[in-house]
Amino acid sequence: MKILHTSDWHLGKRLDDFSRLPEQNDILCEIEEIADRENVDAIVISGDLFDTFTPPVDAINLFYRSLKRMTNNGARPIIAIAGNHDSPDRVAAPDPLAKECGIILVGYPNTTIDKIKLDSGIEVTNTDSGFAEISIPGCDERLRILHTPYANEVRMRQYIDPENDNELRDTLQGYWKELADKYCDNNGVNILATHLFVIRRGEESQEEPDDEKPILHVGGAQAIYADNFPDNLQYVALGHLHRPQTIKDDRYPICYSGSPLSYSFSEASQQKYVYIVDVKAGGKANVERCELTRGRPLIRKTFDNIDKASEWLSENQSALIELTIKANDYLTAADRKRLNSIHNGIISIIPDIKNRDIISSSTNDIDLKKSREELFKEFFKARKGQNVNDEILDLFREITAEEEKE
Repeated sequence: MKILHTSDWHLGKRLDDFSRLPEQNDILCEIEEIADRENVDAIVISGDLFDTFTPPVDAINLFYRSLKRMTNNGARPIIAIAGNHDSPDRVAAPDPLAKECGIILVGYPNTTIDKIKLDSGIEVTNTDSGFAEISIPGCDERLRILHTPYANEVRMRQYIDPENDNELRDTLQGYWKELADKYCDNNGVNILATHLFVIRRGEESQEEPDDEKPILHVGGAQAIYADNFPDNLQYVALGHLHRPQTIKDDRYPICYSGSPLSYSFSEASQQKYVYIVDVKAGGKANVERCELTRGRPLIRKTFDNIDKASEWLSENQSALIELTIKANDYLTAADRKRLNSIHNGIISIIPDIKNRDIISSSTNDIDLKKSREELFKEFFKARKGQNVNDEILDLFREITAEEEKE
């Protein structure tokens, strides 16, 4: 059996004011092509399907269109769980209709999936709270999947064992072990999909993604240790961390597939992947990473003058840019306009002022003899690092004029 593992699509996410939806469409088409090329039997999406609880309509449409195509006309099951960015209710709401296409959407940790048999040959043959067994066309062995979407610590306890007052990781360990001991023998392929923060016991916590809603916070969810997962699994499909990585464990692969696109400049140097898991009942899983090549790369660049920056920008039109300009003084509005006219993917321009201390000390002394407009110009430049443009200045004049009338 071949399983494609992906996660953290964050559909609808923007980079500042820049929409990533066209890139997300491209990358989901590439994932579909990989699934077809590798002839995968099932797809697992480990949470953060959307970027917010209320994603834009275009992102919702893209999600359902993409899943429908990835099912290979209903013959390839898809199991998608909610992450900490997702609304569990929104994820779960279309599940009755989605299952008719071979798509299983799981919003809550205690979800019990209905048994179903489709004309395509997909059949959900056995279910329990947090567990499903799926018969897949062309596969002699059935897929057993323990599914645990994200929930904060309080709700997770309520969903899986409200009477248990142990630490969350211990509660989950007992819960997973009970399900695995009951359903996961060597006659099927046994995996677990979850959206949690997982580390190896004794190791320091890794950094959560920049601009990510952190899981490790008061009211969030405790870090889970790799050894909390039961022995009788063959693969654990994780979501939440955006950098692809494998948690060290001698028993079986425990993997974050990572996000398919770089969603912040802290991810600028990361190569993105989907994971292809080739596994037989009772055997070791073989995991290969397939590179994702679409989407605009994120690049951080620093220049010491506008001309060099302009030349580089004109030669690198495909990237999204965080641009730092080292200069003796703040950038003028004309400088910013020039740079933005050369490249449509500049996300931010950061002035790195060499004599910032001198400029700051000179602006600390406020000359109250100056006009209100002159003081506003100085304030704007000190705070924003650039001269105020005509549009903002006209607005300021309009406001002050209204105040004078009153």
